[in-house]
Order: sequence, then structure tokens, then C-alpha cells
Amino acid sequence: MAPDALAKAASLLSFDGARLALTYICGVCAAFGVVYTVVAASLVGPFFTRRSPPCKRYPAVTVIKPLSGMESALLSNLRSFCEQDYPGDVQFLFGVHDARDPALEVVRELQRLYPAAHITTIANSALHGCNRKVSNLINMLPAAEHDLFVFADSDVTVASDYLSRVVGELHGEGVGLVTCAYVGVPDPGFWPQLSARAVDYQFLPGVVTALRAGLAQPCFGQTIAMRRKTLDTIGGLGQFAGLLAEDHAIGLAVRATGQKVVVPGFVIGHACPETTAGRLIEHELRWSRTIRRIDPVGHAGSALGYPVAWATLALVMGGAPVWAVAQLLVALGARALLQARIDTLLKRPVRNLWLLPLWDLFAFAILCLSFSSSHVVWRGVSFRVDGRGLLTVEPERPSADRTS
Repeated sequence: MAPDALAKAASLLSFDGARLALTYICGVCAAFGVVYTVVAASLVGPFFTRRSPPCKRYPAVTVIKPLSGMESALLSNLRSFCEQDYPGDVQFLFGVHDARDPALEVVRELQRLYPAAHITTIANSALHGCNRKVSNLINMLPAAEHDLFVFADSDVTVASDYLSRVVGELHGEGVGLVTCAYVGVPDPGFWPQLSARAVDYQFLPGVVTALRAGLAQPCFGQTIAMRRKTLDTIGGLGQFAGLLAEDHAIGLAVRATGQKVVVPGFVIGHACPETTAGRLIEHELRWSRTIRRIDPVGHAGSALGYPVAWATLALVMGGAPVWAVAQLLVALGARALLQARIDTLLKRPVRNLWLLPLWDLFAFAILCLSFSSSHVVWRGVSFRVDGRGLLTVEPERPSADRTS
């Protein structure tokens, strides 16, 4: 055989060998993903069956809500807080950076609907760092009348027993902060439905599994309940005004004092308003890059939670061997099992199963993209995030990301 032919044959063998090796690697990753998915499905049940301790005392509470712009379900979300079955005094403190913010029209409607509610509004444009949400909170705090704070994002909706359960958890021994996991509440349309799947069948089982395994110390901005004394002990909010993941940092600061951060066994609703592919990609990239900054190793390891994506890669690279086809079917079944389990626990119909593999492929691509840059977009403002999680403003560019 001629030397050129030998070299060509060796090159082909080398290429085929590498492709075969990658096929099997993807297959192994898919197998891990299937196991993880089945384990997560088994763990969500005990999470939801955990009872909150009964609330025996009802101290006065200040619910602190930063607002920014009009959101499609803003009035409905705020009404859910005004309809709490909580016998103690509750102050609702709303803050904006601009006195012309249209969100204030919604607050005025809220005052009309609930004339007995104790509502305070603050408009203050002062910025204390690149994180405008934290700046808003800092501007609002002087008007807080009570010593128990419940910070809650504007895009959150809650059940009528929310305050009672959160306060009951906060009364637990050694508890310094209570935060809540959440599920998606989508706006009408295809992209919001896809966004909600990220929350319900990726975020939620990931949180539950990581908590059970002791691999995570979460704190979510959708709810942060703490005492004024605890906030003073950790040094106030000013230190978090330049951070992208201020909620995570607050949780770490509370834990550093020796107090516990509790995630109760119930969920709240989180709006999913991303009505275009661009909005959804911006939101998911910001979320993914935030997690990457908090826990780079765990973020990389989370790739194993996408068995459908890995099985699809094995199928394509291996030329559709029988085992890869079977593995893809098993991966699809495991993901369907997880969705059915979560939907059953949430007492809602199991539907649109076909969206789940579509989301898995989309989310896997987002995960890969999250390692390509430290650029994020937050409420239309572009930022660069450094290795410490600090934000630096970049030149503005048009964006429709409306998440808080």
C-alpha cells in the first residue's frame, strides 16, 4: 500500500476512533443524567410533604418590594400579598427609582382596591452600586416601620398562607433567614411556556436534589425573610450593591453568623414573561452565568442533568446505533416521569410533554454558551461580571429583559 494511502487510512481510523470515543462518553453522560433525573423525581415528594412549623406569634412585618416598570401580571402579583391570612400588622413598602415609573399607577390601583392596607411608597433615584435592585432596597429601608422584613420581588405571586408560613419558619431555633423555592407562572404564548419549564423541571428539582445531598446553600431573591437585627449584624445591604447575585451573597453572610437559612417545603409563583426567543435567551444566559460565578464547578457538573441532550449527541455522533436510540427513549421517559411527578405534587394536569425535550436541548445550548462570556443583560442594561461577581456597566444596547 502506498504511503499516502496508509496515511489516509490512519487518519480515518483516528477520526473514527475519536468519534466512537466521544459517542461513548456522551452515552455515559446520558446514563448519569437518567439516574439523576430519576433520583430527583423521587426527592421532590419529601420536599413538598415537609410541614412548616405552626406560626404561634404574628409579629408586625414590613413587606419590601422593589418595582421597576410595568409587568403584565404586576397587579395580580401585588394583590396576592394584600390578601394574606395574617393577623399581625403588615406594612407594604414599594420603591421605585423614578417618580414617573408606571408601576406606581398599579400601586395606586392597589390602594384603591385595599383601602385598609398599610401601603408606603418611596421614589428615590440614588444609586449605591451597579445593582439597581439593591440600590432600590437601600433607599426604601429607612421607611420600614417594623423589625421583621420580607423582601419579595415584584414578579412573585403567593398563596394566602405565605406570610404565616414564612414567619413560622423564621421562629425556628437558630434560623436567621427564610427563602423560598418557586415554580413558573407563564404569560400566554410559546416562549413563556418554555421559560416556565426551566423553572419547574430544571431549577426546582435541581434545588431539591442539591439540598438533600448537601451540595447547595441557596438563597433566592424571590423571598428573603429576616429580622432587622440580622441585617444589621451582617453589615446592611450596601456591601451587596455591586454584586450580580446579591441574594446568594446575603444568604452566605447570614450563614457566616452561625444562623441557618431555611428553604420551606412549599413553593411560590414566579412570572415567566419572556414572549420572544431573544428575551428568553437573555434571561437564561443571565441566570446561567450568575450560577457559573457562584459555583463554577457545580455549574459545569449540572450539564449531567440533561440526559436528552447527551443521548441525542450520542445518537448523532454514533450514526444511530441501537443502544443510542434506546438510551434516548429512556432519557425521554425519565424526563416525562419527572414532569409527571412534579405536576402531580403541584395538583395540576400533566400536559405539553413534547415541550420538555425541546427545552432540554435549548437549555443545554444555553449552558454551553454561558462559558463563552461574562456578559449579562439585566432590565435592558448590559453588564460585565468579574471573577468576584461584581458588575461593571457596559455601553447600552437595546434589550427586552424584564426580569427582576
